[in-house]
Amino acid sequence: MAQVRFLVLGAAAGGGLPQWNCGCPNCRAARDPASGLKPQTQSSLAVSPDGERWVVFNASPDIRTQIERNACLHPRALRDSPIRSVVVTNGDIDHITGLLTLREKQSFTLHATAALMETLGQNPVFQVLDPALVQQRTVGLDMPFSPLDGLEIRLFAVPGKVPLYLEGADLKLGQETDDTVGVEFLIGDKRAYYIPGCGSMPATLAQRLENADLVFFDGTVFEDDEMIVAGVGSKTGRRMGHMPIHGEGGSLAALSALSIGRKVYVHINNTNPIWRAGPERDQVEAQGFEVGHDGMEVTLAAHS
Repeated sequence: MAQVRFLVLGAAAGGGLPQWNCGCPNCRAARDPASGLKPQTQSSLAVSPDGERWVVFNASPDIRTQIERNACLHPRALRDSPIRSVVVTNGDIDHITGLLTLREKQSFTLHATAALMETLGQNPVFQVLDPALVQQRTVGLDMPFSPLDGLEIRLFAVPGKVPLYLEGADLKLGQETDDTVGVEFLIGDKRAYYIPGCGSMPATLAQRLENADLVFFDGTVFEDDEMIVAGVGSKTGRRMGHMPIHGEGGSLAALSALSIGRKVYVHINNTNPIWRAGPERDQVEAQGFEVGHDGMEVTLAAHS
């Protein structure tokens, strides 16, 4: 029987919770130990087929802290790491900056699509990843591969956009290209998904997720205009490449219409009210969703 561990290293969106320059209600609460709202680091997931070897999906700026908080990722020798592989799902700062922390002459394999490899290659700072130690493998969409022996996955396009630092006058939203991908885990007779960034739910994606056993999904904002109303930003969730949880075309209704074993929101913005007890959190929990958090672990067992 195959048994795969999914460990949420970071459940927050870019900036984390609290965000360093934010005094919104959630950030204030996260700074107050008496509030019960624990600080959360930036978006990342670690997965292992055996509890010994791990692959990290998205290397966040907080990866050093995330490793130290999870003993399963600690070195077991003088120079060692259980992290054998890293897979990147888009080029956002909160998903690639941690690669610079992993520059310390440690071998691992970096997997990404052609577009994401090009993004990394265009920035000379990522040359600190010693090619003698870090193998870079370009992955085609919908092509099964194994970032670790015993773990088979596929990358597939989801509606998104290029990273903020690559936006230009010809920016197009909602395109399904290899700039933004989801991850499908093929575990015997079970299927799991990790989709930390997604701009909408086309019929093809809904069909893919139907009857999934586990889905980690983009929970960036509860309402599309959340950051505008909160006074901390000028963009909607959709303009940033993230579908809202609530409202017309939101993920709550879209995913609730599907048969999914377990649904977990991740990549949650610091402004999102689901971080705390209240009507918004009640709504998502009433529909069978869980609010992901740092250190959350899910085990999926399947027959081959």
